[in-house]
Amino acid sequence: MKSNSITFLLLLAGTMSLSGCANSSFTANQINNQVASMPSQSKTITTNKKIVIAHRGASGYLPEHSLASKAMAHAMNVDYIEQDVVMTKDNQLVVLHDPYLDRVTNVAQLFPHRSRQVFGSKRWLAIDFTLAEIKQLEMTEGFSIDPNTGKKVPNYANRFPLFKSSFKVPTLGEEIELIQGLNHSRNMNIGLYVEIKAPWFHLMEKKDISLAVLKVLKDYGYSKKSDKVFVQCFDPDETKRIHDKLLPKLDMDLQLVQLIAETSWGETMRMKDGKLVPYQYDWMKEVGAMEKIKKFADGIGPWVPMIIDNESSKDNIMLTGLVEQAHRNQLVVHPFTLRMEKSQIPHYAKDFEDLVTIVLYKANADGIFTDFPDHAIKSITNYHHQD
Repeated sequence: MKSNSITFLLLLAGTMSLSGCANSSFTANQINNQVASMPSQSKTITTNKKIVIAHRGASGYLPEHSLASKAMAHAMNVDYIEQDVVMTKDNQLVVLHDPYLDRVTNVAQLFPHRSRQVFGSKRWLAIDFTLAEIKQLEMTEGFSIDPNTGKKVPNYANRFPLFKSSFKVPTLGEEIELIQGLNHSRNMNIGLYVEIKAPWFHLMEKKDISLAVLKVLKDYGYSKKSDKVFVQCFDPDETKRIHDKLLPKLDMDLQLVQLIAETSWGETMRMKDGKLVPYQYDWMKEVGAMEKIKKFADGIGPWVPMIIDNESSKDNIMLTGLVEQAHRNQLVVHPFTLRMEKSQIPHYAKDFEDLVTIVLYKANADGIFTDFPDHAIKSITNYHHQD
């Protein structure tokens, strides 16, 4: 068992990733200075086809990462469906957004004595359970515990009701078979968008999650860049290792995406002087950062405020320049995460459709992660038909 500090930092990382709840330190001036310093002859990518990535499936309607959510996303004719992957005690790969189970399952009720103490709080890590044990759990919409009442409170009140119907935590293989099966029966070619979660933590636990994920992908026929799959990761050192060592070792060549976090999120950790400290993402704001990333990745996955300045208004959309810089280095840009709840619409956008238009056509991102893929597709269609 790891120390409380290690587990606490792991949990912190899990709760913050892709949440859009930290203040961005990327500013328009910082990134625009980088773009201005680049050679004028650098090739800029212009994109026509904008892709929609179902974030944890059609998670605005059904519990995130449930197979039902993925089937619904497929029926919406998205371009890609996302899988967040963590490892179990017995080295199986399961699809969960967080390294822990207690935010989306009844693990605390079924296994009350299997938690780790994290500064007085109990958390149940997937890596402490076998797949057979995890399959006993009921999965539901994400929730938190009200500290005053002890009751479960859904993260989004108007989404699927807590613990209604029946959902299970799927394995990566089960999900791939569902998507490939629907591709066959519906004559579609909807892709996978796989995130390797917290590889630094898994490696500390002597589990090479990246190698395991790549082997599964290869087993299911994904081995070259032309195959419809992206592999993403927040850890730049791990993305480099996948590119430089693991893919060649397995005779594979997949599209890789470097996710970008704020250092303050604690998304990726490093051991320094016997303590875990957050990996510093600040170098990604420096001149030449995208030129470095293109050596080991095919794209970047920034948080939306990293491409659109928070100081923007409805009458003045201020771009940070990150998209342009990435395109100059032949990198695709897939920002996260667009949601329809009023609390999730930035002040500079009138509504969800306006936000989609701003991100894809004013900021010129190549695609978007969204919990509401049907509305994103409709927004794209409306944009092209407005003339």
